[in-house]
Amino acid sequence: MTPRTAEVVRNTAETKIRVAVNLDGSGTSRLATGIGFFDHMLDQIARHGAIDLVVEAQGDLHIDGHHTVEDVGITLGQAVAQAIGDKKGIRRYGHAYVPLDEALSRVVIDFSGRPGLQMHVPFTRAMIGEFDVDLAHEFFQGFVNHALVTLHIDSLRGDNAHHQCETVFKAFARALRMAVELDPRAAGTIPSTKGSL
Repeated sequence: MTPRTAEVVRNTAETKIRVAVNLDGSGTSRLATGIGFFDHMLDQIARHGAIDLVVEAQGDLHIDGHHTVEDVGITLGQAVAQAIGDKKGIRRYGHAYVPLDEALSRVVIDFSGRPGLQMHVPFTRAMIGEFDVDLAHEFFQGFVNHALVTLHIDSLRGDNAHHQCETVFKAFARALRMAVELDPRAAGTIPSTKGSL
């Protein structure tokens, strides 16, 4: 099997980012964004998505975390899109429910070729450590726009914002893992009646 890997470097006046992915990895990660909680969430994507992930980011954190988090989402989306290639043989769709104590989230993803995000997470507080919870949406919007996926994220319940956010990222990881998995019953075929995605 051809390795499904990619490396993307994205440098702007606001951030300098390098992301490397292996969609058929074992869940290892090397993460350095300068935002501790965000690194923790990216680690969930690697571990629960069985994706090897490297993220090195230098951003204008003296302003806030917005540009760094959004641009990591963009760069990760670009890397996943490159690694997945023409999408032949993938399952295309993925979904997961993940609980953490009182919190429960559902994520559904479609490698449709059409970017779309529906995210409904009523966070119970504005900050988790140094992480502004609004940035979770910015991360996923950046990912969606550049991976060209449709993504639905719903927090079904939860009182603790840390738990809410962690269940979202874990469910995203599991859904992503399912969607990019190669389906032996559909080897070499595009999972669409149109013949392209």
